[in-house]
Amino acid sequence: MMRAASLALIVLIAPRVAMAQSCPAPLDDARRLVLVIADKASSTTATVERFERDTPAAPWQLSGGAASAIIGHKGLAWAYAFRGYARKGEPVKVEGDKRAPAGFYKIGRSFGFAFSDRANYLRISEGTTCVDDLSSPAYNTITTRAKVGAKVHGEDMWRVPEYARGLLVEYPTNRKARAGSCIFIHLQLPGKTGTSGCVALPEPQLEAVQDFVTDGAVLAILPRQALGRFKGCLPAAVN
Repeated sequence: MMRAASLALIVLIAPRVAMAQSCPAPLDDARRLVLVIADKASSTTATVERFERDTPAAPWQLSGGAASAIIGHKGLAWAYAFRGYARKGEPVKVEGDKRAPAGFYKIGRSFGFAFSDRANYLRISEGTTCVDDLSSPAYNTITTRAKVGAKVHGEDMWRVPEYARGLLVEYPTNRKARAGSCIFIHLQLPGKTGTSGCVALPEPQLEAVQDFVTDGAVLAILPRQALGRFKGCLPAAVN
């Protein structure tokens, strides 16, 4: 009798374990999620919602209201690291394509022009540069002009108004594949209709995301057509 009960329990648990194992990292063990959904891969706007859960096995719960964001001038493309999820005809991101990278990423440090008491905050000051030069070993890193010199191509972040407030995205580096670089969640300025590949939010909504991710969170950027490829991994309300 006990053996039969144990087998029954294994049968009930096994599908849940298998489902959890099929979720892509770093989403698989995330407790907080910032979900960015574009209606189409070609969309330049998206909806941003925040979710949290008590354990990786628990269902996602909505945390805060939805916000509107702008994304890449040319929409979305699958990040090279997540190209296995692309279907026929769906692009894979390359450096300079002005597409936001579809996939899943840990959200890193808050940054901005002003001083802040946020933990691990990165203050953008004169010389702060994000390298997008494919010929540089510093590709897809934030450094300073003093370290890389004036000839290395990169974003001089202290000169970009959108970077007055933002968050780093731990975007996987692959210089050989020209996989893209300098992906952020940053400030949306009035009149802007797209980004070079980042997610941009109005300041109140951006500040709310900064507060939400204090204890760690994952950013998911997806076209609506791909949501069904992650059944059981995303909040039930969006599948």
